Amino acid sequence: MTDTAPHILVVDDHRDIRDLIARYLSKNGFRVTTAENAAAARKAMKAAALDLLVLDIMMPGEDGLSLCRHVRETSETPVILLTAMAEDTDRVVGLEIGADDYLTKPFNPRELLARIRAVLRRTQAVPKARDPLTARRLKFDRWMLDVQRRELIDGTGVGQPLSTAEFQMLTAFLKRPNMVLSRDQLMDLTSGRTPQIFDRSVDNQVSRLRKKIEVDPKNPMLIKTVWGGGYMLSTDVSEE
Repeated sequence: MTDTAPHILVVDDHRDIRDLIARYLSKNGFRVTTAENAAAARKAMKAAALDLLVLDIMMPGEDGLSLCRHVRETSETPVILLTAMAEDTDRVVGLEIGADDYLTKPFNPRELLARIRAVLRRTQAVPKARDPLTARRLKFDRWMLDVQRRELIDGTGVGQPLSTAEFQMLTAFLKRPNMVLSRDQLMDLTSGRTPQIFDRSVDNQVSRLRKKIEVDPKNPMLIKTVWGGGYMLSTDVSEE
């Protein structure tokens, strides 16, 4: 195994499951780090660059959904959730806050391996953000985005809240200004490949976002349609 092999963090409070996944992924060419809880996972994320997290939802202390939310707010590392059969609500919430995929326990390690490879293929094809955006406020055109409050503020100081889908879509554009993003790439950056779970059509999301930020949504000047390509945020972004 080389240092260039994808590095996977497996987070599960059950040691037998952690060890089973770690052994199987190691045999298939991955570097693997394990963590028994969210606190250990946070330390692992600070200690090394990771390519993907396999994250159990049900853990004592901080649960997997909270950790997934933290990962999505601070990085673009993809996340695959491990869920129990009765956790339909948790699965949907996990996907809404940015998980890339999920797998129901009990599962076949071969299926997990296939999911990991598929997610890595998708996410590695997405254009990288030009610069890490660490500021609490991002300025573009006549708007300011308050990242922590998930609120848009106009030039007069009036704010309006954003839904989770709108915030994720706008953040994806702000991290990649003047870059063409295909619909598939935007799906990966916002909600993963799960449009059948809830209404997350990329075109519908873009339309809703245009209604909030464009002077004339029918003649958009900020989020432009690139025929045959997708969409592009056609403005510069700065940090405040």
